[in-house]
Amino acid sequence: MRLPSRLTPLRFLGALLRARPSLAVASCVLGAIWLLPGALLPLVIGNTVEAIAQGRPIWGQVGLVAGLAVLQAVFGAALIFSVHGFWLHGASATQQVVAEHTARLGASLRAQAATGDVMAISSSDIGRMGNVLEVLGRMFGALVAFLVVGVVLLLSSPLLGVVAIVGVPLAVLSMGRLIAPLQKRKGVQREELSDVNAIAADIVSGLRILRGVGGERQFLDRFRAASQRVRRAGIGVARSESWLGAAEVLLPGLVTVVITYLGARLAVAGTIGIGELVTFYAASAFLVVPVSTATEFTAALASALVSAKKICGVLSLRPFLADPAEPVALPAGPLELHDSETGFTAVAGKLTVIDAGPLAESLAERMARFTDPAPGERVLVSGVPADHVSLAELRSRVVYAHNQDLWFSGALRAQLVPEQRAESGLSAADADDIVAGFPDGLDELIGERGREVSGGQRQRLSLARALVLDADTLLLDEPTSAVDTHTEARITERIAELRRGKTTVVFTESPLWTLVADEVISCR
Repeated sequence: MRLPSRLTPLRFLGALLRARPSLAVASCVLGAIWLLPGALLPLVIGNTVEAIAQGRPIWGQVGLVAGLAVLQAVFGAALIFSVHGFWLHGASATQQVVAEHTARLGASLRAQAATGDVMAISSSDIGRMGNVLEVLGRMFGALVAFLVVGVVLLLSSPLLGVVAIVGVPLAVLSMGRLIAPLQKRKGVQREELSDVNAIAADIVSGLRILRGVGGERQFLDRFRAASQRVRRAGIGVARSESWLGAAEVLLPGLVTVVITYLGARLAVAGTIGIGELVTFYAASAFLVVPVSTATEFTAALASALVSAKKICGVLSLRPFLADPAEPVALPAGPLELHDSETGFTAVAGKLTVIDAGPLAESLAERMARFTDPAPGERVLVSGVPADHVSLAELRSRVVYAHNQDLWFSGALRAQLVPEQRAESGLSAADADDIVAGFPDGLDELIGERGREVSGGQRQRLSLARALVLDADTLLLDEPTSAVDTHTEARITERIAELRRGKTTVVFTESPLWTLVADEVISCR
């Protein structure tokens, strides 16, 4: 889906419509055809009553009523199929564009958006975007049906036609005064929902720590307070929606009462016949359908605009690291890294150990360009400034593996890619015994953040995941800090052998790594 350069809630909705114009047209056409038989039915019923009153046969009118009913059923089924597809498009396209954008943001997302904001988009906002598209076709059909009924009433009685054509829009516009409070309360509810989602995410991610320090009760109280705020906000939304629902019945009902009263007066005066009176009453009763559809569309639009505002807020975020306008390609083979700030150089094709103490993480992030160096300083990758290389190429050629990297839930096999190198990576990380202990081996399901395994096991599996990539340049940050000495000795020897001829940089204070290193640098 192509988004406009200047994104607003209405423009985002327009982008959704432009992405699938065929669905939009089909929904509107089917919505109109679906309601047209119902709009014409009052006229047919009035003619039938008139025929009965005059003693004429009514088989033709009965057949016409049956035909209109069949048409409405057929086109109603087609409309349901079409609008459901439109709903799926609105929800899935929104989910896709947000997911792709958050993936491009990468680590920049956490610093710019709360977890609850992103979760609320997936849990509720995408449904609201689908709802407004789903009701759009029926709204167009309601407008067409209203115009048809208005013309029929005008041709039969200009007075009653004017009452219908003027009275119904006034009733709809009067309900518009209830939309602003509804939209405001939905915005408050959306904010509270984001907060409670963020708290829930924090509880799930830190459940072990909470149990360890006895903080369950405190977080439970926070979650209860947040959920109660969501409940109160929901009650406020329900109150506005109940007033809107009442107005939806009352205001069109008043128009129906006026039309019926005036029609009865005209019938008593002999101006119109009994059949025309029935037509006016049935037509005015039918007008409740377009009004209720307009109310539903207005409420759906109000909710969608609130959600679209939040979605546009996430889509307007930009990554901290920008791709160069004219990227420079890196040379083939092992790469050399040079940091001008520290003067450190990792020679291509060698295993270099750096003892940088507390500066290790920031240095590693700078070398892999997860952060940019200070003004006036540069990181060179085989002589090419790192900020002149496209991020996609840099990420594939220079891999930075932190010992606290996250795991996604899913099969272990899916995270060791490419699979043909999984065995060698697991062996080098001394993690093959972990896989052997799983009932399903590589098909074992690993939960989010790898909570099913111990810290040392998770670190070895993370190391194996990095080694399987077989990157030209690999940066490891304390890769064996959570394993025992004997295991660490095996890992260092195996990685030195596996990575021979490739650039490997290990940030560690462990003396076991210095025994297998080609170069050792201290940056303290």
